[in-house]
Amino acid sequence: MDAGLLLDNARVPALGAGVAVRANPVTGAPVTTFAAAKAQDAIRAVESCAKAFPAWSKTGPNERRDILLKAAQLLDERAETFVESMIGETGASMPWVRFNVKLAAGMLREAASITTHIKGEIIPADKPGSYSFAFRRPVGVILSIVPWNAPIILAVRAFGTALACGNTVVLKASENSPGTQFLLAQLMIDAGLPPGVMNFITHTREDAPEVVEAIVAHPAVHRVNFTGSTAVGRVVAALGAKYLKPVLLELGGKAPLLVLEDADIDNAVRAAAFGAYMHQGQICMSTERLVLDSKIADEFAAKMKKKVESLSAGDPMKSNAPLGALISKEAAQRVDRLIDDAVSKGAEALVRGAVEGAIMQPTLLDKVTPEMKIYYEESFGPVTCMVRVNGVEEAIRVANDTEYGLKAGIFSRDVKGALEIARRLEFGCCHINGPTVYDEAQMPLGGMKASGYGRFGGHAGINEFTEMHWVSVEDPDQHYPI
Repeated sequence: MDAGLLLDNARVPALGAGVAVRANPVTGAPVTTFAAAKAQDAIRAVESCAKAFPAWSKTGPNERRDILLKAAQLLDERAETFVESMIGETGASMPWVRFNVKLAAGMLREAASITTHIKGEIIPADKPGSYSFAFRRPVGVILSIVPWNAPIILAVRAFGTALACGNTVVLKASENSPGTQFLLAQLMIDAGLPPGVMNFITHTREDAPEVVEAIVAHPAVHRVNFTGSTAVGRVVAALGAKYLKPVLLELGGKAPLLVLEDADIDNAVRAAAFGAYMHQGQICMSTERLVLDSKIADEFAAKMKKKVESLSAGDPMKSNAPLGALISKEAAQRVDRLIDDAVSKGAEALVRGAVEGAIMQPTLLDKVTPEMKIYYEESFGPVTCMVRVNGVEEAIRVANDTEYGLKAGIFSRDVKGALEIARRLEFGCCHINGPTVYDEAQMPLGGMKASGYGRFGGHAGINEFTEMHWVSVEDPDQHYPI
C-alpha cells in the first residue's frame, strides 16, 4: 500500500518527497510505503485546519452527525480492507482486528449522538438586571497523536468527539500503522468531511520530535491528545506545558486483577486469561498482575496454568491461532528478558513461552516479588504475574504498589465489599467480576498517576474537546461605584 499525506482532502507527498516503509513484523516483507513528513508539512496541515475551522465550527449538529454516521457505515462496509492492512502492519490476530472495526464504528456512532449534547446553563447572577450563561464551544485545531496497538479504535477515539464538537483535527499516525490509519482518514473524507477539517500526516520515528513540536508550537493549535507509552507521554506533556496547550493523556498501565478468597475461580481464570493475553498483552489495560489471596492461590494457579497451556500464538497471515505476533522481534526479546530476570530471582514459570522472531508463546509466572523488574515494569507482552497475598488489606496494598493507575479488576462474590475495595484502588477504572480489558464508546476512560490524565468517551470527552465560555447580558444603566 502507498499512503501519502492527506491535506485539504487531497493525497499529497511530503514536500521533500521523502518516504519510509513499514514492514510486516513477522516476515519483514514491506507492507506500506508512507510519506515522511517534516516540520514544514506539519505546519501546512495545521494551517489548513485553521482555515477550515471557522466554517466547520458553525455547522449544525445534524450535519456533523450525518457525516459521522456515514463514516461508521463505511467502516463496517470496508472491514476487509482494514483487516488486511492491520494484520500486515501490526501482526494482530483476526479477532483483535474485527474487534477494532466493531468498536471503532460504535465510537463514530457515539460521537454522532453527542452533537446535540454540547450544552450550557443559565447561572444566577447577583447583579440586578444581569443574565449569565455558560456554554461549551469548540476550541479550534486539535493535534491527535495515535498509537499502533489498536490503530482503528484509538484513532477514532482521538478525533471522533473532537470533530463532533466542531473542532478541526491534525491526525498524526503511528509509523507502525500508517496504512491502516491512512485508510481511516480517507474514509472520513469519503464520508463527507469538508477540506481541511481533518488532515493526516505520517513521518519517520527519527523526525517525530521535530514534527510534533512544530504542531504543538503553532498558535492555531489549542489542544493535544496522546495515547501511547508513559515515556513519550511525559515528553508530550512537557511540550504542552512549554507552549501552554492542554494535553489529554492515556498512557501505560500495570493493571492488577484481585482474586479474593470468595471469588468464583473458574470465571476469574477466564477473565484473567482474556485480559492478560488478548492481542499478545499489547493493550494498555492488559492484566499484568494477578493478585491472589493465598487461600485460593494454588487452585487458581493450577486452573490458570491449564488455561494458558491451551493458548497459542502464530503468524496471523497463515494461522488461526488465537494469539498473533508482537509488534517487532525486539519487543519479544525485551519481554523475554523481563521473564529471564524474574525466573533468575525466584519466580516460577508455570508456563514458559518460546520466542521465534516476533512470535512469542504465552508465559505464566508465579510467586513474583518486588525484587523482579517485571513486578513494576509494563511488559506489554504475552505474560502475566501471579502475586500471592494474605487478605484484603495486603491485596489493596499490592494492587496500588505501582506508578501506573489505569485499570484494575476485582473478583469476589461480595459485590458490596468489592465496591468498597474499588474506592481504595488508585486507578481510573475498576471492573468487578470482569476483565481489565473492557471499553465502551460512552464510558469515561482514563487513568491516574503515570497512566495520564483526562478522559476520553461520552460526556467526559465533550469536556476535553470544548472550552467553557461565560457570557453575561447586563443593564447598560447599571450603577458603578466610581
